[in-house]
Amino acid sequence: MVVQNNLDIGDARKGVLLEPFVHQVGGHMSMMKYDDHTVCKPLVSQEQWFYESLPMAMKRFTPQYKGTISVHLKKDSMGNLSLIACPQTDRRSSLDNALKECSLTIWQKLNQANPSNGDHAFVKWNQEQLANTIKESCQDKAILQSDLQYPGDVSALMEDANGNQEEKNSYNPWGLHCHKQHLNRMSSKYNENKPHQFLLLENVVSKYKCPCILDLKMGTRQHGDDASEEKKARQIKKCEQSTSASLGVRICGMQVYQADTNQYLCKDKYYGRKLSSDGFRQAIYQFLHNGIHLRTELVEPIISQLKALLSVIKKQSTYRFYSSSLLINYEGLDKAMPLNCQHTNCSVPQGNSHPKVDIRMIDFAHTTYKGSRNNQTVYDGPDHGYIFGLENLIKIVQSIPV
Repeated sequence: MVVQNNLDIGDARKGVLLEPFVHQVGGHMSMMKYDDHTVCKPLVSQEQWFYESLPMAMKRFTPQYKGTISVHLKKDSMGNLSLIACPQTDRRSSLDNALKECSLTIWQKLNQANPSNGDHAFVKWNQEQLANTIKESCQDKAILQSDLQYPGDVSALMEDANGNQEEKNSYNPWGLHCHKQHLNRMSSKYNENKPHQFLLLENVVSKYKCPCILDLKMGTRQHGDDASEEKKARQIKKCEQSTSASLGVRICGMQVYQADTNQYLCKDKYYGRKLSSDGFRQAIYQFLHNGIHLRTELVEPIISQLKALLSVIKKQSTYRFYSSSLLINYEGLDKAMPLNCQHTNCSVPQGNSHPKVDIRMIDFAHTTYKGSRNNQTVYDGPDHGYIFGLENLIKIVQSIPV
């Protein structure tokens, strides 16, 4: 399957210059923005097979699968690398046109501006600088579509594993860190004629102005059946030393909009690994707090959706969702937003056009089930480690005072 017909890919003669997806809060594989409603990630066969045989009952809890696309790593005359997704027809022309129109990606421009700062060069740019860079990079060209979902004056405040606040950035640093690592890996075996296959998936936070996102690693076991003994030992140790063992769930990443400061509070997987069970409970509370008050209206929708997911998972016999994550998403802006938000470019959501809370399972590269290809082990019954995590998560959210 290549790009499905329902995708709006614009002019078929143009390539699409992929950009880092700035709302990635966890994981290690780089997510890229394809268009406003679609993200893409490097294809792993086991994950593709899962999406193509997805049980109907699970579809409401997973991103819409939109097919696959070929992506080329292209190097310009200055040695700068670009990731370009090409329509099936006239692929070579698409690559050349993309490089002529945008010789530098946003990432490359920002990294060149401050090369000494490594992974964090991109996120040091504020919104105005980023907007100017986008405008300069592709003046009046549709090929470069920026993901400017952060309001003009909203920044991100990252906390380290010990809860200390690091410097303020315009974007959540984690996705950009993943993107740079991905480019480095691809460039080490650079071959512009070799296509790389990517999965196309629904951007599940595209409907939000200021998306608040919690990435939870689910289950008591994280290693897949195909893991080496070394990796298996590492993953077991991570679980034993974190809430994965005690609760069946741990925090992999988070961003939550703070209405009092007009910033995002961001936390990464290293923070999540160090949390005790009580610390995990406090983090869930913090995820629902906007700096002014607790978003109590979200508690019941979260519980309701988690219970619905639990009912579905209990019926999925032989499935094991090893190393998968659960996203809990909601709109950071509400109707009671304070005055200091009014000077941003965000409009406060009106009506009930979208549900208050959106819960999705993601990352199925190590998921196995009866009938899946290359599976060496067939398990009986549902994934009890995942169920254990969901049940504890429900109890923790239920304990939040409303």
